[in-house]
Amino acid sequence: MSDAPNTPGRISPEFRNGSLTAISVIVGFSLSFLSRWAGTPGKWHTADLFAVALIVTGSAAQIWALGAMLFVSSMVLANYERAIRIFLVGLALVAVGVAVALLGEVLGIGQGAILGG
Repeated sequence: MSDAPNTPGRISPEFRNGSLTAISVIVGFSLSFLSRWAGTPGKWHTADLFAVALIVTGSAAQIWALGAMLFVSSMVLANYERAIRIFLVGLALVAVGVAVALLGEVLGIGQGAILGG
């Protein structure tokens, strides 16, 4: 038997820093897209509201994951994996929201901001 205490799995600082950088960049893109789209004048339609709800919820999850990664406790493997899972859910929500917005444009029921109109 080992005399070593039962310590939780940990990740390397370099690996965490790379993940933190990637999450930060994607959060920036998500917020930039949302800001540009929301700031464009025009009439909002139902498809736009559904899309923006998905994008806002996804962005909030991404920001939560970014905040969780800033704590030293994110070096513990379980905490790191939880933050990554939440980030991926947020990323998926933003992607679905953008797809809904694009579909609304294609069908002619969107705001018109995505295609520059």
